Amino acid sequence: MTDTLIDALRILTALGSGLVAGIFFAFSAFVMTALGRISPDKGISAMQSINITVLNPWFFGVFFGTAAGSAVLAIIAILDLGESGGIRLLAGSLLYLIGSILVTILFNVPMNNALAAVKPDSVEGRELWTHYLYRWTIWNHVRTVASLAAATAFIVVLR
Repeated sequence: MTDTLIDALRILTALGSGLVAGIFFAFSAFVMTALGRISPDKGISAMQSINITVLNPWFFGVFFGTAAGSAVLAIIAILDLGESGGIRLLAGSLLYLIGSILVTILFNVPMNNALAAVKPDSVEGRELWTHYLYRWTIWNHVRTVASLAAATAFIVVLR
């Protein structure tokens, strides 16, 4: 891969990481709090709708495109660890892949699937919602920090 293509990939991956961090930040900063302030049945219904509408080409393109860029950059970094910025490039890649993608797969998606299986106005739904709000948000904080740290690492490498 040429230096120009690698630089373009670094820029796009930095931007993707930053954009994903912003999406996660919005949920951590106010969306989940707002959903927790309304009745459980409405909060559950709203989150169920969000979890369906997020499955779209725009979000997937940024979320998984950034993961693909991170994976390629991780390989480049491993091959050039002695080069200037190799460690930071690898760190940024691993932060995004582990802190954003893996955390999403292992924690947020299973919670979303459990929420999708309940009726918003059921006792089971209300009980799940109480724990869901707290746990989902905690893991979302992890994704926010990891994505932002990854963006920072990619930007530092570009300097």
